[in-house]
Amino acid sequence: MSDACVIAIGAVSALGTGRAAYGVTTSGEAARVAIARDEELSRAGLSRPFAARAPSLPALDGPASSDRAASLLATALGGAMRTLDEVRPGWRRERIGLAMGTSSGGMLGAERFFAARDSRGGDPRALARGATYFAPLDAALATHGLVPDAFTQRTHLVAACAASTIAIGLGLRWLDRDACDLVLAGGYDGLSVFVAMGFEALRATTATHPRPFRTGRDGMSLGEGAGVVALVRDKDTRGASVFFRVAGFGASTDAVHITAPDRTGNGLARAGLAAIADAGISPASIGLVSAHATATPYNDAMEARAIASIFAGAPAPIVHPFKAQIGHTLGAAGVLESLAAAAALEARVAPAAAGDGELDPDAPALLLERAEPRELGAALKLSAAFGGANASLVLTTEPSGRSPRPSRPVFLRASAHVREADLESLSTLTGVARDRLARLDTLCRLGLRAVAELAQKVGRPALEGAGIVAGHALATLDTNDRFDARRRSRSPTAVDPRLFPATSPNAVAGECAIVYKLTGPSFAVCSGLDGASEALGCAAELLAAGDADRIVVVAADDAGPAARDLLLYTSQADRPFAQGAVALLLDAMAPDGAARPIDLDVRPDHAGSPIGHLALLPLVT
Repeated sequence: MSDACVIAIGAVSALGTGRAAYGVTTSGEAARVAIARDEELSRAGLSRPFAARAPSLPALDGPASSDRAASLLATALGGAMRTLDEVRPGWRRERIGLAMGTSSGGMLGAERFFAARDSRGGDPRALARGATYFAPLDAALATHGLVPDAFTQRTHLVAACAASTIAIGLGLRWLDRDACDLVLAGGYDGLSVFVAMGFEALRATTATHPRPFRTGRDGMSLGEGAGVVALVRDKDTRGASVFFRVAGFGASTDAVHITAPDRTGNGLARAGLAAIADAGISPASIGLVSAHATATPYNDAMEARAIASIFAGAPAPIVHPFKAQIGHTLGAAGVLESLAAAAALEARVAPAAAGDGELDPDAPALLLERAEPRELGAALKLSAAFGGANASLVLTTEPSGRSPRPSRPVFLRASAHVREADLESLSTLTGVARDRLARLDTLCRLGLRAVAELAQKVGRPALEGAGIVAGHALATLDTNDRFDARRRSRSPTAVDPRLFPATSPNAVAGECAIVYKLTGPSFAVCSGLDGASEALGCAAELLAAGDADRIVVVAADDAGPAARDLLLYTSQADRPFAQGAVALLLDAMAPDGAARPIDLDVRPDHAGSPIGHLALLPLVT
């Protein structure tokens, strides 16, 4: 058997810390809702200031000491580590993998950094180190004496709302390949005005409370939290109790729209079916679906169609929309919702769904008003994200009988490098109208130009159906600064909703996927300044495991003023850094004379390599 067994858990949400953060299994109980009017969002001028904040947490030391996201992750990480110290003494000396997901990362620090650069208070030099997407991860690790470079495998998924689901899936793949003895996987996000005003500008937030799958639903409320699970192979539990098992993983991309879902639900259904196939079970074995359930009109209808497609001919599963209780916790959503589903399996209690009103016939789902005893079998976790990224996990409490995935060799087939992306030539290469390209930010245009050059070399059909992994150094820092500028100078209601999607590091992968029909797994990574090599390693991992047959790796750098100031203030300005992008096409086909093998254990050099896409230049021919 090759399930990934969860032997330690740490969690925090608006419901509490530890098991309280995800406990949904008291029979006869209605769903507990922690969403309320948020005073900070109200003071900031948001018209829909409803959110779910986690309890007060101990402050941290260091550059990210005031970063709520870092405190949340440190709390969850500490909970998992305390259990590991009890059940697996000496675990720190093992080959440890680290896969953490986030949507906004160090956004709270970035907000302060942007304001300080505008002379609105604070010293930008002192604030720069806490302004990166990976700053909270570094701070949380430091709190517990963990050194980033000590991990055998390490990645930081900046993959929006699917981040921690993909993180757990990557952990399963590392264990499949015996690349690690133990994996710490999960995700986190703190509540920020920046993100809240962005979702409000997109009209994605509710004026009251979320009502998933019901008529009149008008959106979500944001939440904050963190969750960490410790995964080991089935044969390597060493007597530790197994809380639950991750038996399958699947991922896909809609390749339809950067924020709106594929209304057919086909993309999400493909991810769910891939996870079920990976687990070696049938849909009829699944009694519970942990839904993405943002309570927005289009997402819930899409997800209902996806669930109907997955379970066609099988009994309808209970659907649990946990976001309606703890808010949309973004990068933590996948792991916290998985923990709630796993707790339901363990207790043999189907959880209640929050929200009131009639069920929407266009978004049918089997919801319970109160939790009730029920044999559930296995659970399916579904996640969807900006950029059209979808991910899914199969969770069980009993061994699934899953067969280990064999590892395939991976090869580099083609590459491209660009330094700029003028609109005329980009429009000619891609066939996309110039006015649509003009709405993209610099980072997306650069990434798209690199993939367009790649398509010129191999032909567009060679890319269709492939996955895409984006690697970032400072990601969307300059785009975020531009988006936030209107809030700083005017008000949250003055921000440009058209620019908000581009603030997601997933946007580059999503825009490329739409143009070139890249429907395989997609996400973005950034655990340091060599996110490009990190993306190469993650893409190779999925190819080796058979999650795709071809994957595009794209690394792009805007290299704008905010990024250059940050590098200067953090003493990194002497490292090579430039505007531009690199795109690579990887596959797992039989080698030929032009193919170059890729090391599955490539280790990014975040401390000394050229920054961003420049780290991949040695692979460009």
